[in-house]
Amino acid sequence: MTSISISQPTVLVFAGDHGIADNGVSIAPSAVTQQMVLNFLAGGAAINCFCRSNDVALKVIDTGILLPVEQAHPQLVVQRLGTRTEDLSKRAAMSLEKVNEGIELGKRIVQQTIESGSNLVMFGEMGIGNTSSAAAILAALSDLAVEDCVGLGTGISEEQYQTKVSLVSQGVKRCQGSSPLEVLSQVGGFEIVQMVGGFMGAYEKKTPIVVDGFIVTAAAYVAALIEPKCRDYMIFAHQSQESAHKHMLKALDAKPLLDLGLRLGEGTGAVLSVPLIRAAAEFYNSMASFEDAGVTV
Repeated sequence: MTSISISQPTVLVFAGDHGIADNGVSIAPSAVTQQMVLNFLAGGAAINCFCRSNDVALKVIDTGILLPVEQAHPQLVVQRLGTRTEDLSKRAAMSLEKVNEGIELGKRIVQQTIESGSNLVMFGEMGIGNTSSAAAILAALSDLAVEDCVGLGTGISEEQYQTKVSLVSQGVKRCQGSSPLEVLSQVGGFEIVQMVGGFMGAYEKKTPIVVDGFIVTAAAYVAALIEPKCRDYMIFAHQSQESAHKHMLKALDAKPLLDLGLRLGEGTGAVLSVPLIRAAAEFYNSMASFEDAGVTV
């Protein structure tokens, strides 16, 4: 029997900003994305705590945040597709050329991570307004109503929620009859596009990706539509509190490992699942059968 070993588990946190955030669909402005990226690099965020306690490496990918980090850092990878996406409620979030560029960049960073020795990669994300993008992707590629796809994000008010539904609906209307790549162009995010490419790159390397919450699952959903075999390499960490996450998981026939009521992002749920994955590997490798153990039944 071939044993399972876990080598250099690594979480890649993809950060990107969204033009729709200017409409007040989040509790925070876009500038907070940079502040959180700096916090990741300083080691002070929730994801850093969970990485330290579970011996997981961390890299942050700047896919296009409004305020870039000016200083180089060993944990920061800069592969920006722009300053941020366009406002998806008014126009296409990005061009198809940017979608394809982002997919290639996502493939590359994941395959570099695998080639450096990691055989368990996790995805996380950071980006003010990215639940709007993820909700729009789900609504555009499924039979669900926009109202069933839009949630409260990090805790918006009822008034903000109604605004968010209206704005997402405007973007989704442009997506009728569109392919997954066209939907990414119309309502996607730079971080989501690069994660789509990352899933495809992991499939090419036959390496599992641990899927975090709502936004990462949106990227997984698109990747599986483009290349269905990607789905075989996805481990779903948890079901988040974002209301539409359960619909995405159902569409992917996914049974998440954990349900902790999280709405944190950053890859936190993915990293929290690592002890369970390690335990499963040890169980597979080492647990004796009744026959081997001399147990009669």
